Amino acid sequence: MIEPGQLVQLVSPKGKRYLRLLQDGEVLQTHDGLLSMDEVRQADFGATIKTHLGRPYRVVKPTIYDLIKGIKRKTQIIYPKEIGYILMKLGVGPGSRVVECGTGSGSLTMALAWYVGDTGKVYTYERRAEFSELCAKNLDQVALGHRVQRYIRDIEEGFEQTDADALFLDVRTPDMYVPQAAAVVKPGAPVGFLLPTTNQISNLLAEIETTGLLTDLEVVEILLRRYKPVSDRLRPEDRMVAHTGYLVFARNRGAASSEELAAPAIAAAEPEDTVLE
Repeated sequence: MIEPGQLVQLVSPKGKRYLRLLQDGEVLQTHDGLLSMDEVRQADFGATIKTHLGRPYRVVKPTIYDLIKGIKRKTQIIYPKEIGYILMKLGVGPGSRVVECGTGSGSLTMALAWYVGDTGKVYTYERRAEFSELCAKNLDQVALGHRVQRYIRDIEEGFEQTDADALFLDVRTPDMYVPQAAAVVKPGAPVGFLLPTTNQISNLLAEIETTGLLTDLEVVEILLRRYKPVSDRLRPEDRMVAHTGYLVFARNRGAASSEELAAPAIAAAEPEDTVLE
């Protein structure tokens, strides 16, 4: 039996997916007929139930990937292929205090809220109230709103936090906010940026070199190619999720010495330089 208030995903015979926060007495209208949420409650994850027209629907427990793909959006979202790498680079986990700027529809906000757990907190900044409110609705629909504190304002004057564990900026001109980025996180803490064009990356790198506030730089682009899952005709899909943005990562240099400040910030370690002993 599935308890009320749990998230469920109902999958149609054609693969259409419906996300629901389970409520007693609710009825879901689909093209295949009506689905009773009371019947869903009596089932279990992995079970199959039928609409009033006899069409079978599978009951599955949604992952954070499913939640992000199902959000309502008014803006371009950060895709799961980037989000996974962002979470690892920022070191997000239970208890983390993470600041985000550029809330948008809230796809990254949702992922951050999922991974910080009930002991962590996400602080998200957005200039446009309509986007912040849409994010709030998306979070409430998946019972994650209590882990997020929203701010509707520009970050030109800085953030309210000063000792966050990580920061991610998805803004048009991140080069204008390098000092604010360095001030919001702890010394040595990771900072990430999403940028759509290479000239924006160049502007950001130039500002980082000028200020000397960030170090350990990395610039990446993540491409995703799916394959047709047919054993005797395995081949790539005709379309792939290619360029959706560039990612830049760095760390707050903190109270650096004069010699460290004189060293180039671009001298970042290659991934293979990391050795576990």
